[in-house]
Amino acid sequence: MASPKIRRATAPDANGLVRCIDAAYLPYKALIDDLPPVADGIDDDIKRNKVWVAELDGNVVADLVLVAGEHDAVLANLAVGPDCSGRGLGRKLIEHAEHYCREHGISELRLSTHVKMPENVLLYEHLGWVETGRGGNKVHMTKRL
Repeated sequence: MASPKIRRATAPDANGLVRCIDAAYLPYKALIDDLPPVADGIDDDIKRNKVWVAELDGNVVADLVLVAGEHDAVLANLAVGPDCSGRGLGRKLIEHAEHYCREHGISELRLSTHVKMPENVLLYEHLGWVETGRGGNKVHMTKRL
């Protein structure tokens, strides 16, 4: 199988992003009763934030949404479609976002994930993130760059 290409998302990617995000979160819908509609607002994200996709054979197979501020940024969403899970695409997208942040003087990344997604916490910890607290159904994490 070919390697996916990482690139900035454009408006025509919105439908593919919705499909990818919905497929990635589908296994959690039955487990997490307060899971929000994660793909909502992807058109606005493409316009206002930094959104990257991993594309394979013309299809969006993973994405990362970064909300960048002056000194810090929030990793708002990371989704890898089930057909490409376990191939390191999440790590590659995070590395891509970290590179962007360093180039733009952003020294800290933050994120929140759901307490019922412990595999996410383990992945982020493996990639150098540190848990900074928990509140309600959220696990808050940060990474200094």
